Amino acid sequence: MTFIEFKKLLLDADITLPKFSKLIGVSEKNLQSYKKKGEVPNTIAVVASCFAHMNLNKIDYRTLVQKLELQPKSKKNSGFAKKKKENRQTTDKETAK
Repeated sequence: MTFIEFKKLLLDADITLPKFSKLIGVSEKNLQSYKKKGEVPNTIAVVASCFAHMNLNKIDYRTLVQKLELQPKSKKNSGFAKKKKENRQTTDKETAK
């Protein structure tokens, strides 16, 4: 699914991208990155499509999803500082040999 098709589904679901990202526990920055790629992953496409169809059929999907109490996932050891430190340790060990 293209990013444009995804945005149209969000309109049909009557939800903005920031609210969608918060509802499903995915960072808005992550969702915005799909704009550059031009496509959204299948799982995100399915969720957006279901939300749109539920909204058009007057089903309150927001309450259903909120009841799941989804928690945002964070990547362990993300960021550059950790990688630099690990690289230094590896370099130091190689130098000591």
